[in-house]
Amino acid sequence: MAKYKLSWKDLSWSDFKIYLFALFKAFIPKKKIRNLDELEEFIQSKSAWVTQVTLYGYLKTRMGTRYVLHFENDEFMSSVNLAKWNIYVVALQDLTFFAFSYLKSNLNFEKIDSAKEIFLKILDDEISNKMPLDIIQEAKKSFSERLQNINWDTYHSELPFNPSALSLYKWAPIADDLKNLDRKIVLNSVILKWDIVKKEFKERINF
Repeated sequence: MAKYKLSWKDLSWSDFKIYLFALFKAFIPKKKIRNLDELEEFIQSKSAWVTQVTLYGYLKTRMGTRYVLHFENDEFMSSVNLAKWNIYVVALQDLTFFAFSYLKSNLNFEKIDSAKEIFLKILDDEISNKMPLDIIQEAKKSFSERLQNINWDTYHSELPFNPSALSLYKWAPIADDLKNLDRKIVLNSVILKWDIVKKEFKERINF
C-alpha cells in the first residue's frame, strides 16, 4: 500500500473529541445506568471510543511521530473513514450482546428483545452523522445472523469482543505485510480497551 498523506482537517470534530479527550473522561464522575435510554447512550459512546482510540492509535503507531502532518490524501482519508464505520458497527454489536448477556445472566434481566431495538436505533441515529447506508444495511443483516446463534447466558464470558478486535485488524488501512507482523499487538490493544469498558459497565449498571 502506498504511503498517503493525511490532514487532521479531514477528521470530524466528534472524532477529535473522542480521540483526544478520552483520557480526561476517566476523571469525570460516572453516573449509574438505570434504564434502557442510558444503556443505549453507554453502548453508542463506548463503542465509538474503542473504535476511534484503537484505529487512530494504530495509525499513529505505524505512521510515526509525524503522522499528524501526513493526512492530506483523499484516497487514504476515504479508507480511514470506511475503516472507522466498519469497525464501529461490529463494536456496537459486541457491546450490545455483551451488555444484555451480562444483564440476563447476572441480574435476571428478561427484556432481551430490547437489544435489537437499541442496536437499530443507534444505527438510525448515525445516518445524521453520514454513516454510509450500505454499511448500515450490512450491519443490520450481520446483527440478525449473530442474534440467531447467541447464547444470552454465556456470551458475556466467552470472548465477547473478539469480532471487533478482528474487525480492526481487517479494516485498518495498513499494508498487509505490516498488519501480519502486528496481528497479536493489534488484537490485544482492542481487548484491553474493552476491558476498561467492561469494568465501567459493571460498576455503573443499576437496573
